[in-house]
This record gives sequence, structure tokens and C-alpha cells, in this order.
Amino acid sequence: MREREVEYITIPQLAQILGVSRIAVYKKVKKGKIKAIKIGRNYLIPKEYILRILGKTLQEEERHQIDKAIKKTVEEYGEVLRLLGRE
Repeated sequence: MREREVEYITIPQLAQILGVSRIAVYKKVKKGKIKAIKIGRNYLIPKEYILRILGKTLQEEERHQIDKAIKKTVEEYGEVLRLLGRE
């Protein structure tokens, strides 16, 4: 079985996707706000991470937090939500 290949993009490519400058992306990488690996003088960002930045995928912990918030809301406001649904 073949391991899943991870694809990467460069800082200039991410800057273009996000519509910001290369320097802005570079600063976020240096501060650790954007995960990247350094190869030589270049930084590469996993495409999988880009999808999370753009909100295309959720990690398990994020899903758990959303489910927990929904459950709490339904427990606290369930009757109100049912009444609103009838209108």
C-alpha cells in the first residue's frame, strides 16, 4: 500500500491564493502562525494545511467543538428553536 503523498505550495503561491503580499505570509510563517517546513532557503506549506486555513476541512478537534456547541444550544434553547421552526 502506498502512503498518501503530501503536496506543498510555496510562500508566493500562498500569498497569491490569499491575496496578500509574500512578505506578510513569510512573517506569519516565521512567527509560527502558518505551519511550514524549511528546505534549504525555501519554505513549503502542506496543501492540506491550506485547506484548513481556507475553511475547507475541519480537524477532529474542531468538529468535536462544533458538535459540543450545537448540543449545548439545543439543550438550553431547544423549546425556543422548536417554536421558531413552526413559524
